[in-house]
Amino acid sequence: MKLLGLIAVAGMALAAPLAFAQENPVKAGVEAWERGDYKGAVDRWRSPAMKGDADAQFNLGQAYKLGRGVAADLNQAELWYAKAAAQGHEQAEASYALALFANGKRDKAAPWLQRAAGRGDPRAQYVLGTMYFNGDVVQKDWVRAYGLVTRASQSGLAEASSAIAQMDKYMTVQDRQAGLTLARKYEEEASRAPLPGAAPPPVETAATPPPRSTPVRTPPRTGANPPPAPVKVAANPPAPAAAPIRDGGWRLQLGAFGDPANARKLWGQVGARFPGRQVAYVKAGNLTKVLVGPYASRGEAAGACRGVSPCVPIGQ
Repeated sequence: MKLLGLIAVAGMALAAPLAFAQENPVKAGVEAWERGDYKGAVDRWRSPAMKGDADAQFNLGQAYKLGRGVAADLNQAELWYAKAAAQGHEQAEASYALALFANGKRDKAAPWLQRAAGRGDPRAQYVLGTMYFNGDVVQKDWVRAYGLVTRASQSGLAEASSAIAQMDKYMTVQDRQAGLTLARKYEEEASRAPLPGAAPPPVETAATPPPRSTPVRTPPRTGANPPPAPVKVAANPPAPAAAPIRDGGWRLQLGAFGDPANARKLWGQVGARFPGRQVAYVKAGNLTKVLVGPYASRGEAAGACRGVSPCVPIGQ
């Protein structure tokens, strides 16, 4: 029996919104995209993307992934995501990893998935967790798989919650408890994630990676439960495109800390509440401020603060 199909990787790659930068061509492209002028948006992004603008490169990747303004082409999307990811663009890193996975380049995707998962991206945690569960390219490790998929589930990814329920049928109580302990460790590590631009972490690969056409199956086990079949990618339709984020000059200040490690720890705890937003750690004398944004208006920023304390909208 199958554990549970992954949501389509192509669809997951769309979860990140378009990046919005202050440079006029990129900004004009986002505005054109919002009007439904996808070709105009792509035309505005292409020149700065070719000159090395990471936001424009990421946006072009989104356009090729969606087939908006250009013919849908996951290979081209992968190319532009790669250019932006190489510059430390966090949204692009996760999307690049998922595009590599979707294009069958799982050995190349693994270190990028680990990088994004270590920073707390639930899509990357989910996909990487299933790879560890199956022993797909990485060494099989059910405890690590359970920890990663648990973190993705805790971030609100419904497919991860369903996968956990299926994993529970095959794992011992001791292994599940170890996985939960590891999930807490991952949460702590996410709060100490390296700054953008650091090299991707190494990935532990299997001595002989399995052929892509032959899924790796779990060795026979004793007991009443049969061994699970490997997780497969489901043929779900792509999710609808996320709307670009407007930058009206508003950010949220979530606190100021004397110890920069505490600033990162806070973001690791609350970052999932601000999907698609970027965090910045800004020095102010001996303090490190945690700023999150952008937001289009004070009202939008204030709405994002609800239920979070401390949280103060700040105009720039």
